[in-house]
Amino acid sequence: MITIVTAPPFLCVQDLGWQGYRASGLPPGGAMDRYALSQGNILVGNLPNAAGLEWALGSGSIRFEERSRFAVTGAVAECALNNTPVAAGQAYAAEAGDVLTVGRLLIGRFLYLAFRGGVDVPQVLGARATYLRAGFGGFHGRRLRGGDWVRFLPSDASGAAPGFQIPAELRLGYEDTTLRAVEGPQRRLFDDAVSQEFLEATFVVAAASDRMGYRLDGPAIRPRQTATLPSEPACPGAVQIPDDGSPIVLMMDGPTVGGYPKIAVVISADLPKLAQCTPGRTIRFRLVGLEDAQKIYRRQAVQLHTLRQLTQP
Repeated sequence: MITIVTAPPFLCVQDLGWQGYRASGLPPGGAMDRYALSQGNILVGNLPNAAGLEWALGSGSIRFEERSRFAVTGAVAECALNNTPVAAGQAYAAEAGDVLTVGRLLIGRFLYLAFRGGVDVPQVLGARATYLRAGFGGFHGRRLRGGDWVRFLPSDASGAAPGFQIPAELRLGYEDTTLRAVEGPQRRLFDDAVSQEFLEATFVVAAASDRMGYRLDGPAIRPRQTATLPSEPACPGAVQIPDDGSPIVLMMDGPTVGGYPKIAVVISADLPKLAQCTPGRTIRFRLVGLEDAQKIYRRQAVQLHTLRQLTQP
Protein backbone atom coordinates (compact mmCIF):
# COMPACT_ATOMS: atom_id res chain seq x y z
CA MET A 1 0.00 0.00 0.00
CA ILE A 2 1.08 3.58 -0.66
CA THR A 3 -0.16 6.93 0.58
CA ILE A 4 -0.23 9.97 -1.68
CA VAL A 5 1.62 12.56 0.40
CA THR A 6 1.57 15.37 -2.16
CA ALA A 7 -0.24 14.87 -5.46
CA PRO A 8 0.76 16.58 -8.70
CA PRO A 9 -1.98 18.34 -10.69
CA PHE A 10 -2.56 15.13 -12.67
CA LEU A 11 -2.31 11.69 -11.07
CA CYS A 12 -4.63 8.80 -11.80
CA VAL A 13 -4.80 5.02 -12.04
CA GLN A 14 -4.38 3.60 -15.55
CA ASP A 15 -3.90 0.20 -17.14
CA LEU A 16 -4.10 -0.61 -20.85
CA GLY A 17 -7.77 0.34 -21.08
CA TRP A 18 -10.97 -1.24 -22.33
CA GLN A 19 -11.64 -3.58 -25.22
CA GLY A 20 -14.91 -4.22 -27.02
CA TYR A 21 -16.92 -1.16 -25.97
CA ARG A 22 -16.27 1.29 -28.79
CA ALA A 23 -19.71 0.57 -30.28
CA SER A 24 -21.15 1.88 -27.01
CA GLY A 25 -19.14 5.11 -27.27
CA LEU A 26 -16.43 4.18 -24.78
CA PRO A 27 -12.90 5.00 -25.99
CA PRO A 28 -10.09 2.53 -25.29
CA GLY A 29 -8.68 4.83 -22.60
CA GLY A 30 -5.81 3.59 -20.49
CA ALA A 31 -2.21 4.79 -20.38
CA MET A 32 -1.22 7.47 -22.86
CA ASP A 33 2.17 5.75 -23.19
CA ARG A 34 1.19 2.08 -23.22
CA TYR A 35 4.73 0.96 -23.96
CA ALA A 36 6.15 2.70 -20.89
CA LEU A 37 3.51 1.29 -18.53
CA SER A 38 4.00 -2.19 -19.99
CA GLN A 39 7.76 -1.99 -19.46
CA GLY A 40 7.33 -0.79 -15.88
CA ASN A 41 4.99 -3.67 -15.14
CA ILE A 42 7.40 -6.19 -16.59
CA LEU A 43 10.22 -4.82 -14.43
CA VAL A 44 8.22 -5.51 -11.26
CA GLY A 45 6.96 -8.93 -12.37
CA ASN A 46 3.44 -7.96 -13.47
CA LEU A 47 1.63 -8.67 -16.69
CA PRO A 48 1.91 -5.69 -19.06
CA ASN A 49 -1.72 -4.65 -18.50
CA ALA A 50 -1.55 -4.33 -14.69
CA ALA A 51 -2.72 -1.00 -13.28
CA GLY A 52 -0.18 1.64 -12.29
CA LEU A 53 -0.14 5.39 -11.75
CA GLU A 54 -0.01 7.94 -14.56
CA TRP A 55 1.70 11.14 -13.35
CA ALA A 56 1.89 14.51 -15.13
CA LEU A 57 2.05 18.31 -14.84
CA GLY A 58 4.09 18.71 -11.67
CA SER A 59 5.91 17.38 -8.64
CA GLY A 60 4.74 15.38 -5.63
CA SER A 61 5.54 12.44 -3.38
CA ILE A 62 4.22 9.10 -2.17
CA ARG A 63 5.02 7.03 0.93
CA PHE A 64 5.32 3.26 0.94
CA GLU A 65 3.36 1.72 3.82
CA GLU A 66 4.79 -1.74 3.18
CA ARG A 67 7.73 -3.39 1.47
CA SER A 68 7.36 -3.29 -2.29
CA ARG A 69 9.09 -3.36 -5.66
CA PHE A 70 8.54 -0.47 -8.05
CA ALA A 71 9.75 1.07 -11.30
CA VAL A 72 9.51 4.50 -12.90
CA THR A 73 9.12 4.62 -16.69
CA GLY A 74 8.06 7.03 -19.41
CA ALA A 75 9.00 10.66 -18.85
CA VAL A 76 12.40 11.41 -17.33
CA ALA A 77 12.06 13.32 -14.05
CA GLU A 78 14.03 14.32 -10.99
CA CYS A 79 13.09 11.35 -8.79
CA ALA A 80 14.50 10.24 -5.45
CA LEU A 81 13.79 7.54 -2.87
CA ASN A 82 14.73 8.96 0.53
CA ASN A 83 17.09 11.43 -1.18
CA THR A 84 18.72 8.70 -3.28
CA PRO A 85 18.27 9.39 -7.02
CA VAL A 86 15.91 7.08 -8.88
CA ALA A 87 16.50 6.46 -12.60
CA ALA A 88 13.86 5.82 -15.23
CA GLY A 89 13.65 2.26 -16.51
CA GLN A 90 15.23 0.57 -13.49
CA ALA A 91 13.85 -1.86 -10.89
CA TYR A 92 13.85 -0.74 -7.24
CA ALA A 93 12.95 -2.11 -3.82
CA ALA A 94 11.23 0.04 -1.19
CA GLU A 95 10.70 -0.52 2.52
CA ALA A 96 7.79 0.60 4.68
CA GLY A 97 8.18 4.31 5.42
CA ASP A 98 10.25 5.09 2.35
CA VAL A 99 9.22 8.22 0.45
CA LEU A 100 9.44 8.52 -3.31
CA THR A 101 9.63 12.11 -4.53
CA VAL A 102 9.02 13.13 -8.13
CA GLY A 103 10.33 16.56 -9.04
CA ARG A 104 10.41 18.35 -12.38
CA LEU A 105 9.67 16.35 -15.51
CA LEU A 106 12.76 16.92 -17.64
CA ILE A 107 11.91 14.96 -20.77
CA GLY A 108 8.42 13.85 -21.74
CA ARG A 109 4.92 14.44 -20.46
CA PHE A 110 3.67 11.30 -18.69
CA LEU A 111 5.56 9.37 -16.02
CA TYR A 112 4.44 5.91 -14.88
CA LEU A 113 4.81 4.24 -11.51
CA ALA A 114 4.46 0.46 -11.58
CA PHE A 115 4.25 -1.59 -8.38
CA ARG A 116 4.53 -5.33 -7.87
CA GLY A 117 1.04 -6.81 -8.00
CA GLY A 118 -0.46 -3.73 -9.63
CA VAL A 119 -2.75 -1.10 -8.14
CA ASP A 120 -5.83 -2.68 -6.56
CA VAL A 121 -8.94 -0.76 -7.60
CA PRO A 122 -12.27 -2.28 -8.72
CA GLN A 123 -12.51 -3.46 -12.30
CA VAL A 124 -15.09 -1.64 -14.40
CA LEU A 125 -15.99 -3.33 -17.69
CA GLY A 126 -12.89 -5.49 -17.35
CA ALA A 127 -10.34 -2.71 -16.78
CA ARG A 128 -8.95 -0.63 -13.91
CA ALA A 129 -8.32 2.47 -16.03
CA THR A 130 -9.71 5.89 -15.08
CA TYR A 131 -12.07 7.64 -17.51
CA LEU A 132 -12.12 11.12 -16.05
CA ARG A 133 -14.64 12.63 -18.46
CA ALA A 134 -17.30 10.16 -17.34
CA GLY A 135 -16.08 9.90 -13.74
CA PHE A 136 -15.71 6.14 -13.50
CA GLY A 137 -12.98 3.54 -13.16
CA GLY A 138 -9.66 3.87 -11.37
CA PHE A 139 -9.79 5.44 -7.90
CA HIS A 140 -13.45 6.48 -7.53
CA GLY A 141 -13.40 7.80 -11.08
CA ARG A 142 -11.18 10.77 -10.22
CA ARG A 143 -7.63 12.00 -9.93
CA LEU A 144 -5.71 11.05 -6.83
CA ARG A 145 -5.26 13.70 -4.15
CA GLY A 146 -3.00 14.16 -1.17
CA GLY A 147 -4.06 11.84 1.65
CA ASP A 148 -5.47 9.16 -0.66
CA TRP A 149 -4.07 5.67 -0.34
CA VAL A 150 -4.10 2.73 -2.72
CA ARG A 151 -3.42 -0.94 -2.17
CA PHE A 152 -1.59 -3.44 -4.35
CA LEU A 153 -2.87 -6.79 -5.51
CA PRO A 154 -1.05 -9.78 -3.97
CA SER A 155 1.73 -11.26 -6.08
CA ASP A 156 4.45 -13.86 -5.70
CA ALA A 157 6.12 -12.91 -8.98
CA SER A 158 9.80 -12.13 -8.89
CA GLY A 159 10.37 -9.59 -11.68
CA ALA A 160 13.73 -7.96 -12.20
CA ALA A 161 16.28 -7.78 -9.42
CA PRO A 162 16.71 -4.30 -7.90
CA GLY A 163 19.22 -2.40 -10.00
CA PHE A 164 18.28 -4.06 -13.30
CA GLN A 165 18.00 -1.48 -16.08
CA ILE A 166 16.13 -1.74 -19.35
CA PRO A 167 18.74 -2.14 -22.11
CA ALA A 168 19.07 0.85 -24.42
CA GLU A 169 17.97 -1.16 -27.45
CA LEU A 170 14.62 -1.94 -25.80
CA ARG A 171 13.81 1.65 -24.84
CA LEU A 172 11.55 3.84 -26.94
CA GLY A 173 13.35 6.73 -28.61
CA TYR A 174 11.33 9.74 -27.45
CA GLU A 175 13.82 12.11 -29.05
CA ASP A 176 12.68 10.98 -32.52
CA THR A 177 9.42 12.83 -33.16
CA THR A 178 8.92 11.80 -36.76
CA LEU A 179 5.63 9.92 -36.49
CA ARG A 180 4.92 7.09 -38.89
CA ALA A 181 1.37 7.03 -40.21
CA VAL A 182 -0.78 5.13 -42.67
CA GLU A 183 -3.03 6.80 -45.20
CA GLY A 184 -6.31 7.99 -43.70
CA PRO A 185 -9.75 6.98 -45.00
CA GLN A 186 -10.40 10.46 -46.45
CA ARG A 187 -6.95 11.00 -47.97
CA ARG A 188 -8.56 11.35 -51.44
CA LEU A 189 -10.44 14.45 -50.31
CA PHE A 190 -7.11 16.31 -50.21
CA ASP A 191 -5.26 17.49 -53.29
CA ASP A 192 -1.93 15.76 -53.86
CA ALA A 193 -0.11 19.05 -53.23
CA VAL A 194 -1.87 19.46 -49.87
CA SER A 195 -1.09 15.86 -48.88
CA GLN A 196 2.55 16.41 -49.79
CA GLU A 197 2.61 19.62 -47.75
CA PHE A 198 1.23 17.68 -44.77
CA LEU A 199 4.11 15.20 -45.01
CA GLU A 200 6.78 17.85 -45.53
CA ALA A 201 5.58 20.31 -42.89
CA THR A 202 6.84 20.69 -39.34
CA PHE A 203 4.04 20.97 -36.79
CA VAL A 204 4.13 22.15 -33.19
CA VAL A 205 2.15 20.49 -30.38
CA ALA A 206 -0.28 23.15 -29.17
CA ALA A 207 -1.13 23.95 -25.57
CA ALA A 208 -4.68 22.79 -26.35
CA SER A 209 -3.69 19.12 -26.05
CA ASP A 210 -4.91 16.52 -23.57
CA ARG A 211 -5.90 12.88 -23.25
CA MET A 212 -8.64 13.38 -25.86
CA GLY A 213 -6.46 14.79 -28.61
CA TYR A 214 -3.35 16.78 -29.51
CA ARG A 215 -3.93 19.89 -31.62
CA LEU A 216 -1.06 20.80 -33.93
CA ASP A 217 -0.03 24.29 -35.00
CA GLY A 218 1.48 24.73 -38.45
CA PRO A 219 0.39 25.24 -42.03
CA ALA A 220 -3.36 24.95 -42.64
CA ILE A 221 -4.20 21.58 -44.19
CA ARG A 222 -7.56 21.82 -45.96
CA PRO A 223 -9.49 19.34 -48.08
CA ARG A 224 -11.11 20.33 -51.37
CA GLN A 225 -14.40 20.74 -49.48
CA THR A 226 -14.77 21.81 -45.85
CA ALA A 227 -18.29 20.54 -45.21
CA THR A 228 -18.46 18.19 -42.25
CA LEU A 229 -18.86 14.57 -43.28
CA PRO A 230 -21.35 12.09 -41.81
CA SER A 231 -19.99 10.71 -38.54
CA GLU A 232 -18.01 7.50 -38.84
CA PRO A 233 -15.81 5.42 -36.51
CA ALA A 234 -12.59 7.05 -35.29
CA CYS A 235 -9.61 5.62 -33.42
CA PRO A 236 -6.56 6.77 -31.45
CA GLY A 237 -3.99 8.11 -33.88
CA ALA A 238 -6.53 9.42 -36.40
CA VAL A 239 -5.38 12.79 -37.76
CA GLN A 240 -8.57 14.79 -38.14
CA ILE A 241 -8.66 18.04 -40.11
CA PRO A 242 -11.28 20.49 -38.83
CA ASP A 243 -12.44 23.47 -40.89
CA ASP A 244 -9.62 25.74 -39.66
CA GLY A 245 -7.03 23.35 -41.13
CA SER A 246 -5.20 22.67 -37.82
CA PRO A 247 -4.73 18.90 -37.45
CA ILE A 248 -5.96 17.14 -34.31
CA VAL A 249 -4.53 13.71 -33.49
CA LEU A 250 -7.03 11.69 -31.46
CA MET A 251 -5.57 10.11 -28.31
CA MET A 252 -6.65 7.44 -25.82
CA ASP A 253 -9.74 9.25 -24.50
CA GLY A 254 -10.72 10.64 -27.89
CA PRO A 255 -14.19 10.29 -29.43
CA THR A 256 -15.16 6.99 -31.01
CA VAL A 257 -16.87 8.71 -33.97
CA GLY A 258 -16.24 11.92 -35.85
CA GLY A 259 -17.21 13.86 -38.95
CA TYR A 260 -13.94 15.58 -39.80
CA PRO A 261 -11.91 14.16 -42.70
CA LYS A 262 -8.95 12.05 -41.60
CA ILE A 263 -5.88 12.52 -43.76
CA ALA A 264 -3.74 9.94 -41.91
CA VAL A 265 -3.61 7.65 -38.88
CA VAL A 266 -0.52 7.54 -36.64
CA ILE A 267 0.50 3.91 -36.15
CA SER A 268 -0.07 2.40 -32.71
CA ALA A 269 3.65 1.87 -32.10
CA ASP A 270 4.35 5.61 -32.47
CA LEU A 271 1.47 6.96 -30.38
CA PRO A 272 3.58 6.77 -27.18
CA LYS A 273 6.15 9.10 -28.79
CA LEU A 274 3.43 11.63 -29.56
CA ALA A 275 1.92 11.24 -26.08
CA GLN A 276 5.25 12.25 -24.54
CA CYS A 277 5.51 15.44 -26.63
CA THR A 278 5.02 18.52 -24.47
CA PRO A 279 3.42 21.70 -25.88
CA GLY A 280 5.92 23.45 -28.13
CA ARG A 281 7.57 20.22 -29.29
CA THR A 282 7.89 19.87 -33.06
CA ILE A 283 6.75 16.77 -34.95
CA ARG A 284 6.63 15.54 -38.52
CA PHE A 285 4.78 12.73 -40.28
CA ARG A 286 6.11 9.97 -42.51
CA LEU A 287 3.81 7.74 -44.51
CA VAL A 288 4.23 3.94 -44.25
CA GLY A 289 2.21 1.05 -45.63
CA LEU A 290 -0.18 -1.05 -43.60
CA GLU A 291 2.12 -4.09 -43.74
CA ASP A 292 5.02 -2.00 -42.46
CA ALA A 293 2.84 -0.69 -39.61
CA GLN A 294 1.98 -4.26 -38.64
CA LYS A 295 5.65 -5.28 -38.71
CA ILE A 296 6.60 -2.36 -36.46
CA TYR A 297 3.80 -3.29 -34.04
CA ARG A 298 4.99 -6.91 -33.90
CA ARG A 299 8.59 -5.76 -33.40
CA GLN A 300 7.51 -3.70 -30.39
CA ALA A 301 5.67 -6.72 -28.98
CA VAL A 302 8.86 -8.77 -29.39
CA GLN A 303 10.80 -6.12 -27.48
CA LEU A 304 8.41 -6.43 -24.54
CA HIS A 305 8.70 -10.23 -24.69
CA THR A 306 12.50 -9.92 -24.71
CA LEU A 307 12.39 -7.66 -21.66
CA ARG A 308 10.23 -10.20 -19.83
CA GLN A 309 12.74 -12.94 -20.65
CA LEU A 310 15.60 -10.82 -19.35
CA THR A 311 13.82 -10.13 -16.06
CA GLN A 312 13.10 -13.78 -15.26
CA PRO A 313 15.32 -15.35 -12.56
